Amino acid sequence: MTSTLPRRIEAGASFGFDDLRSRTPLREREARPGQIRTVASTAVQRLSRPRIGTTLAIGVGTLASLSPGLLPRTPGAQAILTGLLVALALGVAGIVRLVLRRWGFDINRRLPRVRLPLLGGMSALIVGAAALAGHWQNTVRAAMSMAPIGADYWLRWLIEAVLIVGVVVGITRGVSWALRKLGWVRGVSLVVAMTGFLYLVAAPAVVGWRQATYAGANATMDPALVQPDSTAVSGSTQSAVSWSSLGAEGRKFVSGAGPARVYVGVDSAPDLKSRVALAVRELERSGAFERSNLVVMVPTGSGWIDSNAVRGFDQRFGGDVALVGVQYSYAPSWVTFVFGRDQAVDAARALFTAVENRIRTLAHKPKLYLYGQSLGAIGGSSVFADDADQDRRTCAALWAGPPAGQVHHAGATVLANSSDPVVHWSPALLWRAPDLTGARLDAPLPQWLPVLSFVQTTADLLAALNAPAGHGHRYGTDQGTALGTC
Repeated sequence: MTSTLPRRIEAGASFGFDDLRSRTPLREREARPGQIRTVASTAVQRLSRPRIGTTLAIGVGTLASLSPGLLPRTPGAQAILTGLLVALALGVAGIVRLVLRRWGFDINRRLPRVRLPLLGGMSALIVGAAALAGHWQNTVRAAMSMAPIGADYWLRWLIEAVLIVGVVVGITRGVSWALRKLGWVRGVSLVVAMTGFLYLVAAPAVVGWRQATYAGANATMDPALVQPDSTAVSGSTQSAVSWSSLGAEGRKFVSGAGPARVYVGVDSAPDLKSRVALAVRELERSGAFERSNLVVMVPTGSGWIDSNAVRGFDQRFGGDVALVGVQYSYAPSWVTFVFGRDQAVDAARALFTAVENRIRTLAHKPKLYLYGQSLGAIGGSSVFADDADQDRRTCAALWAGPPAGQVHHAGATVLANSSDPVVHWSPALLWRAPDLTGARLDAPLPQWLPVLSFVQTTADLLAALNAPAGHGHRYGTDQGTALGTC
């Protein structure tokens, strides 16, 4: 037995097993069970002892997302903010790590004993921040008569935030892997080609699709709204403005009982000049100039005019008032604010000037007022060169929820909820606290923090209209009743 074994090994060698082993790839020969266990243990160590930069990025991003906001937030909205901030922080940490390695500095090797204590300390900070954030959420919710959050809130937040971070990191690593495979020159060429495609093809296609979506929403008929038969409103059978051309928001504005209301939609006439001329003719036809008071209403980006303001003006003037508005867009206000703010300005100036000029020719001159909410407030205020011009040309003006510092305040009534992110938001919020002079305190106000307050307020903008009545960007009938006098 002992003599045959070496011969069998030699025979095996003569059949080429040694040659076969020599041809086996190095990675396969090295992947022994013990080494597999080593790789697995290394992965476990990375999870239990993450890099210092990774721990700091996750911690800083999470803590920033949990800083106090103005409005109650759903777990999904909070998870989106957390996920995006953590992903951004991880990207910054990756760039810093790459730069330090170029300089031959590896903080993880220099400070290996810091990794576990840092992980424990950051975990404790996140738990504490979540507890404080939960307390703040419930304080704000109590002020707005909303139900408090529970433990399930934070469970949903954690799961959704982890998923968001995983998706973003996965996409980033996939792009990085593809660029490494392609090489520097081909990678840059691909990025340039993709950028050109996005700019020339994809972006216009998305914009066109969204515009078609907005146009479709504007044209949608609400079966609950009935075409009016009163001669005092637009859209009736006696009106030169057809019911269908008013748009979704215009039909809401003229429906139901209330004062005389004139509205001209984007589809009612081909351009701004003809829409304004049509509005003046409608004022004449409806007898609006015979009323004692006339209010020019500047809509928001979608053409919306708050029905609370309509009721408020009706109460303020005891029905002896006419309201007029001209739609300039059917896109959401934030879209118009970012990409087409001049539309609101041009429409407000054109309509107010035309009405003002027509009143000058009348023997009976109604008192002229101006109203705008949000983007409508910016458009309305831009009619005037300054505060003195505003006082000279109007009996009074009212701005509801105006964006920070962008309206004439003197001589105007300004309604601003302290919880309204529209009132707070401005690029200057990055480095200084907002000016909330005259704002009514409707809920607890968080302490201003550089950068963080800007981030939180920007996130709150998306839910500004979801707040309960009297909070956030929602205002009541005082939009009309609080209007000043001549």
